[in-house]
Amino acid sequence: MTTAGGLFIIAAGLTLVFGAMRIANIAHGSFYMYGAFLVSTLVSTFGSTAFWVSLVAAPLAVAALGFAMEVLVLRRVYDKDHLTQLLATYAMFLIFADLALRFWGAQSRAVAAPAILSGSIQVGGASFPVYNLFVVVVAALVGLGLWALLRFTLLGWRIVAAVEDPEMLAAKGTNVRMLYTVVFTLGAFLAGLGGAVIAPLQSIDTGLDASIIVAAFIVVVIGGLGSVAGAALGALIVGLFEALGILWTPAWAPAFIYLAMIVVLQVRPSGIFGVAETPW
Repeated sequence: MTTAGGLFIIAAGLTLVFGAMRIANIAHGSFYMYGAFLVSTLVSTFGSTAFWVSLVAAPLAVAALGFAMEVLVLRRVYDKDHLTQLLATYAMFLIFADLALRFWGAQSRAVAAPAILSGSIQVGGASFPVYNLFVVVVAALVGLGLWALLRFTLLGWRIVAAVEDPEMLAAKGTNVRMLYTVVFTLGAFLAGLGGAVIAPLQSIDTGLDASIIVAAFIVVVIGGLGSVAGAALGALIVGLFEALGILWTPAWAPAFIYLAMIVVLQVRPSGIFGVAETPW
Protein backbone atom coordinates (compact mmCIF):
# COMPACT_ATOMS: atom_id res chain seq x y z
CA MET A 1 0.00 0.00 0.00
CA THR A 2 2.85 2.39 0.77
CA THR A 3 4.41 1.80 -2.65
CA ALA A 4 1.04 2.32 -4.31
CA GLY A 5 0.42 5.52 -2.34
CA GLY A 6 3.74 7.07 -3.32
CA LEU A 7 3.34 6.05 -6.94
CA PHE A 8 -0.17 7.46 -7.11
CA ILE A 9 0.93 10.92 -5.92
CA ILE A 10 3.52 11.27 -8.68
CA ALA A 11 1.50 9.44 -11.35
CA ALA A 12 -1.53 11.66 -10.72
CA GLY A 13 0.49 14.71 -11.70
CA LEU A 14 1.94 12.94 -14.71
CA THR A 15 -1.42 11.80 -16.01
CA LEU A 16 -2.96 15.27 -15.52
CA VAL A 17 -0.20 16.84 -17.60
CA PHE A 18 -0.49 14.27 -20.36
CA GLY A 19 -4.27 14.30 -20.37
CA ALA A 20 -4.63 18.07 -20.63
CA MET A 21 -1.48 18.94 -22.60
CA ARG A 22 -0.69 15.73 -24.51
CA ILE A 23 2.94 15.99 -23.40
CA ALA A 24 4.80 12.99 -21.98
CA ASN A 25 6.95 14.86 -19.47
CA ILE A 26 10.16 12.89 -18.87
CA ALA A 27 11.33 15.62 -16.47
CA HIS A 28 8.49 14.70 -14.10
CA GLY A 29 10.92 12.29 -12.42
CA SER A 30 13.30 15.21 -11.87
CA PHE A 31 10.61 17.09 -9.95
CA TYR A 32 10.15 14.03 -7.72
CA MET A 33 13.90 13.85 -7.07
CA TYR A 34 14.12 17.58 -6.32
CA GLY A 35 11.29 17.27 -3.79
CA ALA A 36 13.18 14.56 -1.93
CA PHE A 37 16.49 16.46 -2.06
CA LEU A 38 14.92 19.68 -0.83
CA VAL A 39 13.39 17.90 2.16
CA SER A 40 16.77 16.37 3.01
CA THR A 41 18.43 19.79 2.75
CA LEU A 42 15.86 21.55 4.93
CA VAL A 43 15.88 18.83 7.59
CA SER A 44 19.68 18.62 7.71
CA THR A 45 19.93 22.41 7.97
CA PHE A 46 17.17 23.21 10.44
CA GLY A 47 16.66 19.90 12.22
CA SER A 48 13.86 17.37 12.35
CA THR A 49 11.33 20.01 13.39
CA ALA A 50 11.61 21.44 9.87
CA PHE A 51 10.17 18.24 8.37
CA TRP A 52 6.59 19.46 8.45
CA VAL A 53 7.50 22.80 6.92
CA SER A 54 9.54 21.01 4.25
CA LEU A 55 6.49 18.94 3.23
CA VAL A 56 4.94 22.21 2.06
CA ALA A 57 8.02 24.24 1.11
CA ALA A 58 9.66 21.55 -1.06
CA PRO A 59 6.61 20.90 -3.31
CA LEU A 60 6.03 24.65 -3.65
CA ALA A 61 9.64 25.18 -4.73
CA VAL A 62 9.31 22.34 -7.24
CA ALA A 63 6.04 23.83 -8.50
CA ALA A 64 7.88 27.13 -9.12
CA LEU A 65 10.51 25.19 -11.07
CA GLY A 66 7.75 23.52 -13.11
CA PHE A 67 6.17 26.91 -13.78
CA ALA A 68 9.48 28.23 -15.10
CA MET A 69 9.98 25.17 -17.30
CA GLU A 70 6.52 25.50 -18.83
CA VAL A 71 6.88 29.22 -19.52
CA LEU A 72 10.46 29.17 -20.80
CA VAL A 73 10.59 25.81 -22.62
CA LEU A 74 7.29 24.07 -23.26
CA ARG A 75 5.43 27.09 -24.62
CA ARG A 76 7.89 27.09 -27.49
CA VAL A 77 7.10 23.50 -28.52
CA TYR A 78 3.30 23.25 -28.20
CA ASP A 79 2.91 23.64 -31.94
CA LYS A 80 5.67 21.15 -32.70
CA ASP A 81 5.34 17.43 -33.29
CA HIS A 82 5.22 15.03 -30.35
CA LEU A 83 8.79 13.83 -30.87
CA THR A 84 10.11 17.38 -30.51
CA GLN A 85 8.09 17.84 -27.32
CA LEU A 86 9.41 14.56 -25.94
CA LEU A 87 12.99 15.55 -26.74
CA ALA A 88 12.47 18.91 -25.04
CA THR A 89 11.35 17.27 -21.78
CA TYR A 90 14.16 14.73 -22.03
CA ALA A 91 16.67 17.56 -22.46
CA MET A 92 15.30 19.18 -19.29
CA PHE A 93 15.56 15.81 -17.54
CA LEU A 94 19.28 15.72 -18.36
CA ILE A 95 19.80 19.33 -17.32
CA PHE A 96 18.01 18.82 -14.01
CA ALA A 97 20.04 15.65 -13.35
CA ASP A 98 23.31 17.52 -13.91
CA LEU A 99 22.20 20.41 -11.70
CA ALA A 100 21.23 18.00 -8.93
CA LEU A 101 24.65 16.37 -9.13
CA ARG A 102 26.33 19.77 -8.84
CA PHE A 103 24.14 21.00 -5.98
CA TRP A 104 23.87 17.85 -3.87
CA GLY A 105 26.73 15.65 -5.09
CA ALA A 106 26.74 11.92 -5.73
CA GLN A 107 26.57 10.85 -2.09
CA SER A 108 23.30 9.32 -0.92
CA ARG A 109 21.27 11.09 1.74
CA ALA A 110 18.72 9.96 4.29
CA VAL A 111 15.88 11.73 6.08
CA ALA A 112 14.64 10.61 9.48
CA ALA A 113 10.90 10.52 9.99
CA PRO A 114 9.64 12.83 12.76
CA ALA A 115 9.32 11.23 16.18
CA ILE A 116 5.54 11.40 16.14
CA LEU A 117 5.49 9.19 13.02
CA SER A 118 8.13 6.71 14.15
CA GLY A 119 7.44 3.24 15.46
CA SER A 120 4.64 0.85 14.57
CA ILE A 121 1.05 0.14 15.48
CA GLN A 122 -0.68 -3.19 15.88
CA VAL A 123 -3.73 -3.87 13.72
CA GLY A 124 -5.35 -7.31 13.90
CA GLY A 125 -2.16 -8.92 15.14
CA ALA A 126 -0.05 -7.38 12.38
CA SER A 127 2.49 -4.57 12.83
CA PHE A 128 2.38 -1.53 10.53
CA PRO A 129 4.98 1.28 10.52
CA VAL A 130 3.28 4.55 11.40
CA TYR A 131 5.07 6.47 8.67
CA ASN A 132 3.91 4.02 6.00
CA LEU A 133 0.34 4.64 7.07
CA PHE A 134 1.01 8.37 6.91
CA VAL A 135 2.05 8.01 3.24
CA VAL A 136 -1.17 6.15 2.49
CA VAL A 137 -3.21 8.88 4.20
CA VAL A 138 -1.45 11.61 2.21
CA ALA A 139 -2.10 9.71 -1.03
CA ALA A 140 -5.78 9.36 -0.10
CA LEU A 141 -6.02 13.09 0.65
CA VAL A 142 -4.38 13.89 -2.70
CA GLY A 143 -6.88 11.64 -4.45
CA LEU A 144 -9.84 13.25 -2.69
CA GLY A 145 -8.46 16.71 -3.39
CA LEU A 146 -8.05 16.03 -7.10
CA TRP A 147 -11.52 14.48 -7.28
CA ALA A 148 -13.04 17.57 -5.65
CA LEU A 149 -11.01 19.86 -7.92
CA LEU A 150 -12.07 18.12 -11.12
CA ARG A 151 -15.67 17.61 -10.03
CA PHE A 152 -16.69 20.84 -8.31
CA THR A 153 -14.48 23.71 -9.49
CA LEU A 154 -14.42 25.78 -12.66
CA LEU A 155 -10.69 25.09 -13.03
CA GLY A 156 -11.37 21.36 -12.76
CA TRP A 157 -14.09 21.48 -15.40
CA ARG A 158 -11.74 23.30 -17.73
CA ILE A 159 -9.02 20.71 -17.14
CA VAL A 160 -11.48 17.92 -17.97
CA ALA A 161 -12.59 19.84 -21.05
CA ALA A 162 -8.95 20.24 -22.10
CA VAL A 163 -8.52 16.48 -21.82
CA GLU A 164 -11.59 15.81 -23.98
CA ASP A 165 -11.61 18.67 -26.51
CA PRO A 166 -9.03 21.48 -26.12
CA GLU A 167 -10.02 23.09 -29.45
CA MET A 168 -13.63 23.53 -28.36
CA LEU A 169 -12.45 24.89 -24.99
CA ALA A 170 -10.31 27.50 -26.75
CA ALA A 171 -13.20 28.39 -29.08
CA LYS A 172 -15.36 29.19 -26.04
CA GLY A 173 -12.88 31.79 -24.83
CA THR A 174 -10.70 29.91 -22.34
CA ASN A 175 -7.03 30.89 -22.32
CA VAL A 176 -5.74 27.38 -22.98
CA ARG A 177 -2.08 28.44 -22.73
CA MET A 178 -2.66 29.77 -19.22
CA LEU A 179 -4.59 26.62 -18.34
CA TYR A 180 -1.62 24.54 -19.51
CA THR A 181 0.64 26.56 -17.20
CA VAL A 182 -1.63 25.89 -14.22
CA VAL A 183 -1.89 22.17 -15.01
CA PHE A 184 1.86 21.75 -15.49
CA THR A 185 2.59 23.63 -12.27
CA LEU A 186 0.09 21.45 -10.41
CA GLY A 187 1.72 18.34 -11.88
CA ALA A 188 5.14 19.53 -10.73
CA PHE A 189 3.75 20.23 -7.25
CA LEU A 190 2.38 16.68 -6.99
CA ALA A 191 5.70 15.22 -8.14
CA GLY A 192 7.56 17.31 -5.56
CA LEU A 193 5.05 16.26 -2.89
CA GLY A 194 5.59 12.60 -3.80
CA GLY A 195 9.35 12.98 -3.42
CA ALA A 196 8.98 14.88 -0.15
CA VAL A 197 6.63 12.33 1.42
CA ILE A 198 8.66 9.29 0.35
CA ALA A 199 12.02 10.83 1.38
CA PRO A 200 12.19 9.14 4.83
CA LEU A 201 11.53 5.71 3.28
CA GLN A 202 14.38 5.56 0.79
CA SER A 203 17.93 6.53 0.04
CA ILE A 204 18.01 9.88 -1.76
CA ASP A 205 20.49 10.12 -4.62
CA THR A 206 20.75 11.42 -8.17
CA GLY A 207 19.32 8.23 -9.67
CA LEU A 208 15.86 8.76 -8.22
CA ASP A 209 14.58 10.61 -11.28
CA ALA A 210 15.24 7.78 -13.73
CA SER A 211 13.98 5.01 -11.44
CA ILE A 212 10.69 6.67 -10.54
CA ILE A 213 9.73 7.97 -13.98
CA VAL A 214 9.64 4.47 -15.44
CA ALA A 215 7.35 3.20 -12.68
CA ALA A 216 5.15 6.31 -12.92
CA PHE A 217 4.70 5.90 -16.67
CA ILE A 218 3.79 2.24 -16.17
CA VAL A 219 1.13 3.29 -13.64
CA VAL A 220 -0.25 5.90 -16.05
CA VAL A 221 -0.30 3.48 -18.99
CA ILE A 222 -2.06 0.80 -16.93
CA GLY A 223 -4.67 3.21 -15.61
CA GLY A 224 -5.22 5.02 -18.89
CA LEU A 225 -3.57 8.23 -20.06
CA GLY A 226 -5.31 11.27 -18.58
CA SER A 227 -7.31 9.42 -15.91
CA VAL A 228 -6.67 10.22 -12.23
CA ALA A 229 -8.87 7.32 -11.14
CA GLY A 230 -6.87 5.13 -13.50
CA ALA A 231 -3.64 6.35 -11.88
CA ALA A 232 -4.99 5.29 -8.48
CA LEU A 233 -5.98 1.83 -9.71
CA GLY A 234 -2.76 1.51 -11.70
CA ALA A 235 -0.71 2.33 -8.62
CA LEU A 236 -2.54 -0.35 -6.64
CA ILE A 237 -1.92 -2.93 -9.38
CA VAL A 238 1.77 -2.06 -9.65
CA GLY A 239 2.14 -2.14 -5.87
CA LEU A 240 0.44 -5.54 -5.72
CA PHE A 241 2.57 -7.04 -8.50
CA GLU A 242 5.75 -5.64 -6.94
CA ALA A 243 4.81 -7.18 -3.57
CA LEU A 244 4.07 -10.52 -5.22
CA GLY A 245 7.41 -10.38 -7.01
CA ILE A 246 9.27 -9.76 -3.75
CA LEU A 247 7.34 -12.59 -2.10
CA TRP A 248 7.76 -15.17 -4.86
CA THR A 249 11.01 -14.37 -6.67
CA PRO A 250 12.92 -11.45 -5.12
CA ALA A 251 15.61 -11.56 -7.81
CA TRP A 252 12.98 -10.97 -10.51
CA ALA A 253 10.73 -8.61 -8.55
CA PRO A 254 11.50 -5.49 -10.68
CA ALA A 255 10.20 -7.30 -13.76
CA PHE A 256 6.78 -7.88 -12.21
CA ILE A 257 5.61 -4.30 -12.78
CA TYR A 258 6.28 -4.76 -16.50
CA LEU A 259 4.31 -8.00 -16.33
CA ALA A 260 1.41 -6.06 -14.81
CA MET A 261 1.49 -3.61 -17.71
CA ILE A 262 1.61 -6.41 -20.29
CA VAL A 263 -1.34 -8.22 -18.71
CA VAL A 264 -3.51 -5.08 -18.55
CA LEU A 265 -2.67 -3.94 -22.08
CA GLN A 266 -3.54 -7.35 -23.48
CA VAL A 267 -7.05 -6.86 -22.15
CA ARG A 268 -7.34 -3.06 -22.48
CA PRO A 269 -4.82 -1.63 -24.96
CA SER A 270 -5.77 1.94 -24.00
CA GLY A 271 -5.49 1.27 -20.26
CA ILE A 272 -8.19 0.50 -17.73
CA PHE A 273 -9.90 3.91 -17.88
CA GLY A 274 -8.21 5.15 -21.04
CA VAL A 275 -9.89 6.07 -24.31
CA ALA A 276 -8.41 4.85 -27.57
CA GLU A 277 -6.86 7.65 -29.61
CA THR A 278 -5.24 8.04 -33.00
CA PRO A 279 -1.60 6.92 -32.67
CA TRP A 280 1.12 9.56 -32.73
